[in-house]
Amino acid sequence: MLGENKVLFSGMQSTGNLTLGNYLGALKNWVKLSDEYMCFYSVVDMHSITVRQDPADLRQRARNLLTLYIAAGLDPEKNCLYYQSHVSGHAELAWILNCFTYMGELNRMTQFKDKSSKHADNINAGLFTYPVLMAADILLYQSDVVPVGKDQLQHLELARDIAQRMNGIYGDIFTVPEPYIGKVGAKIMSLQDPAKKMSKSDENPNASIYLMDDPDTIMRKFKRAVTDSEGCVAYNDEQAGIHNLIDIYSACTGKSAEEVVKEFDGKGYGDFKMAVGESVVGVLKPLQDEYKRLQGDKAYIDKIIKENADKAQYYSNKTLRKVQKKIGFPVRPN
Repeated sequence: MLGENKVLFSGMQSTGNLTLGNYLGALKNWVKLSDEYMCFYSVVDMHSITVRQDPADLRQRARNLLTLYIAAGLDPEKNCLYYQSHVSGHAELAWILNCFTYMGELNRMTQFKDKSSKHADNINAGLFTYPVLMAADILLYQSDVVPVGKDQLQHLELARDIAQRMNGIYGDIFTVPEPYIGKVGAKIMSLQDPAKKMSKSDENPNASIYLMDDPDTIMRKFKRAVTDSEGCVAYNDEQAGIHNLIDIYSACTGKSAEEVVKEFDGKGYGDFKMAVGESVVGVLKPLQDEYKRLQGDKAYIDKIIKENADKAQYYSNKTLRKVQKKIGFPVRPN
């Protein structure tokens, strides 16, 4: 533990455009966690290059994402908001952890198999060792907790295994991180295929609400949202499309699913979709306004980038120097 509060680490990739699902499922919840934990929220741009990126585009998206963190309510004085690539400790620790990770462990990673099938022309070593870099991200700050979805739980388990393995060899080096168990954000599904999560990489533009979508676009996408032929607003797994819209409306209004069903009893899907769209517009407008304001304040964002990188570097060095000494590297002169 680095400070008075327990340490929490999380991050998002600087690829694609963040969706309503990213906001309601993670980002909105991160703001609440700031009161309880010492939080490191990274723009994980190093992870992004396992897939080929346009350099100028990646650089701009990284800045946009960090700006969005602040616009969403993450205080850069209270939290550490930084670019992963600005802290050399991530790469340095990843190499050390690579030497304590077994090929068999990495072969079992389901995300490698999934991403390999999607990018068959670029199955690189970084894609294979991606989970080790993720372990370095977490262990570098002696993280006590990591909020993860089911798709990332396997990676956290690997980080725990590596930490326990090295602690067993060298003594107490790493805090063994736990998955964050608390009030999770809403799980938002695709508007066109409610069987899968809303994704920033979905090829169907009508499937996802992006955080910077204007009100007309948002309303149009909700009008086209997949429902069913039942004709009643009910909260059950058989009506997956309506179930998803209720989850979105609940997350935006604070009303329970039962209250939503009661509110729209006897009303058609058209009225319900309009109400959901309007609630989303209402939630996103303050974020969009603040984002646009911050985009115009280049000096402020540059200052935050520099100060938070220095803060992350300071804390990461504490762990890195400890690890380097324990495994036998020569002590660096000050």
